[in-house]
Amino acid sequence: MPYILDGRPIAVGVPFTHNETNFPANWIQCASEEDKAAIGLTWQADPQPWDQRWQWGWTEDGQPIWKDHAQLVEQWTRQTRATANTLLAPTDWIIIREADNGKVADPVLKTWREEIRIAAGIKNAAIAMTADTDALAGYITGPDYNAWPADPYSPQPASQPVADTPEEEVFFSGNSTSAGIG
Repeated sequence: MPYILDGRPIAVGVPFTHNETNFPANWIQCASEEDKAAIGLTWQADPQPWDQRWQWGWTEDGQPIWKDHAQLVEQWTRQTRATANTLLAPTDWIIIREADNGKVADPVLKTWREEIRIAAGIKNAAIAMTADTDALAGYITGPDYNAWPADPYSPQPASQPVADTPEEEVFFSGNSTSAGIG
């Protein structure tokens, strides 16, 4: 935030006029603190930043101005359902195919899909149990909200080389390749 003079901001490096006196662009940088005080120029620090998901800003005495808790609960409940649906959508066709022509879906997939639905229910229950916006913000930004069951078909990291293996061979996910080291 800039300096304040007569209730209006005065930027550093910009000329300004006060009481019919023109001040050059470099006056603030060159003036002493006494000179600035003599004309009523004061520094106003930047306001403390806030997370706009949860707050409208700060009160004069530095207290947060929280957004409406009930509205945020509705918003984050919808967001949680949308996230669960986004996670499930790529495998919906497998479940539809099972219902359509009887081709049985992998039980691992069905278990994972149920875990996603259970996780969404637990998250929404935790959201509903928050007493105020501060508690809701703490839950949503904490580690529990963002943790979802891992996709059973996602690629796994490559395995480490086996200790008894010659230096020339490196193993990746069970496949041997000659690295040509040496």
